[in-house]
Amino acid sequence: MPVFKKFAALTLALAFGLAAPAAATDLDNLSAAERAAFRAEVRAYLLENPQVLMEAIAVLEQQQAEAELNRDSVAVAANADALFGSAFDVVVGNPAGDITIVEFMDYRCSFCRRAHPEVMDLINFDGNIRLIIKEFPILGEQSVLASRFAVATRLALGDEAYFAVHDALMNMRGDMSIPAFEALATSLDLDGAAIIAAMNDPLVQTTIDYNYALGQELAITGTPSFVFGDQMVRGYVPLEGMQQIVAMLRENAN
Repeated sequence: MPVFKKFAALTLALAFGLAAPAAATDLDNLSAAERAAFRAEVRAYLLENPQVLMEAIAVLEQQQAEAELNRDSVAVAANADALFGSAFDVVVGNPAGDITIVEFMDYRCSFCRRAHPEVMDLINFDGNIRLIIKEFPILGEQSVLASRFAVATRLALGDEAYFAVHDALMNMRGDMSIPAFEALATSLDLDGAAIIAAMNDPLVQTTIDYNYALGQELAITGTPSFVFGDQMVRGYVPLEGMQQIVAMLRENAN
């Protein structure tokens, strides 16, 4: 049902009671005179009872939110292998944790940077969470270059070096460029030349493209985006909010 008709039906139901005859809410079968009378009656009622408008909007928003949650849950289930079992990703925290979190991130995303220390606090304080990092550069050429450098670090030097670079890139200021990456590698006592050479490995772009395709399947358009267990969580969530989500997942699992 189009949004206007759904909203009109909800408004009419709230205005005249849910027990109103079905024909009274069938907007397609009203005559011109009936339609004009209907509009006049609804307008008069809403002017006298403006709170009804907010009630109708709240009902509509709740229905839309429930529909989105259902779509997300179906999408997560359909893409579970790519989300939770991909060989392209680095796992942080407890590999055998009872809760798995997947994070789609971009190194130039201010909210990803804000979330990063809180995500790590969550992992470290909890001790029983498995975090999967998805490189998802969507904020321009420098974002892509940074992700290519991070993925190349993993290919050349392994997971531990990757996470050191990941953490450093999340805290990096200024332009993200090859000279800046070389300086970063030196500061971490890593072989910058080996990493830069690995950026030309086709598997680097394959990794990023794989995450782009997965993000499209999940309708991810911004960063950070998370999957907590079987739930999509879009956007920045403070530490306390993440702890509440984890607690709820554990409670529902028992």
